[in-house]
Amino acid sequence: PVVHVPHLGALQHHLSLHPRVRRGRERVGPSPLEHAALAPRLQRADERLELLLHLLVVDDLGYGDLGYTGAVRLTAQAAARAGAGLVSVGTRAAHVISVNLSCPEVMARGVETGAELGPLAARATVLAIGPGLGTAAWSEELLRAGEALELPMVLDADGLNLLAARVPEVPDRNDQRVLTPHPAEAGRVLACGTPEVQADRFAAARAIAARYGGVCVLKGAGSIIAAADGRVSVCSAGNPGLATGGSGDVLTGIVAAFLAQGHDGYEAACLGVVAHAAAAAAAAGGGERGMLASDVIASLRAVINPGIDT
Repeated sequence: PVVHVPHLGALQHHLSLHPRVRRGRERVGPSPLEHAALAPRLQRADERLELLLHLLVVDDLGYGDLGYTGAVRLTAQAAARAGAGLVSVGTRAAHVISVNLSCPEVMARGVETGAELGPLAARATVLAIGPGLGTAAWSEELLRAGEALELPMVLDADGLNLLAARVPEVPDRNDQRVLTPHPAEAGRVLACGTPEVQADRFAAARAIAARYGGVCVLKGAGSIIAAADGRVSVCSAGNPGLATGGSGDVLTGIVAAFLAQGHDGYEAACLGVVAHAAAAAAAAGGGERGMLASDVIASLRAVINPGIDT
């Protein structure tokens, strides 16, 4: 017997493939995702779900002070709602109780050194690093420890800032990585300004993927997904309600969840962006003004289970 892991065939029409870019204007062609639903991921019923779908979210949450747990909670909850199966959080020991109380389905463990990350990640299949991580020496230590595990990874927020701060001459390619910058973060990793990124968003997304490997999701109106192999897609869905604090943390969790379900980086990024946008559309039913990132999480379950009457 097999268990089918949910996929998003019903949502893929929101993606259009961009085979080439010229002067910031895209030539739009049909996306292969529009015409062929991705095969559902299969898992033997007698295997332990956590061995295939175990996501570890790593954060600092300190910024020099204690008590900032919002980012990692949003990422972890979004990952769980998007089908990650089993989600663990590695965070400062002082934050464990807060995370456990707010997210009882998530397993939070204290991690004070990079060496402590290995045992926690022993059963993980995917990492999500960056939301709430901070940019201190401890943060860099934890990021390096995560990279040493050689697992598929979603890198966002301060993880991107740490990446940008490294010596530019040192190659830092990793084809197992999905980077999810907003325009300002994209400017940092490309060593240019935000206006330059926004002037040609397609070129910026492709440059990040080419330089760092893997996949880049350049967030914003018309989020762009670019792979190092040249594939580029844009998501036409979304609404202004996503322009609120924490939306990026939610996207990180969703993309990581699809990685954990066995999709490759490009598939996971495309499906994650579309699911994020579709959940935002559902959440906006009560109006976009006042919409919160947590409202998007609440809509995810219906979005990733299309065709099921509720």
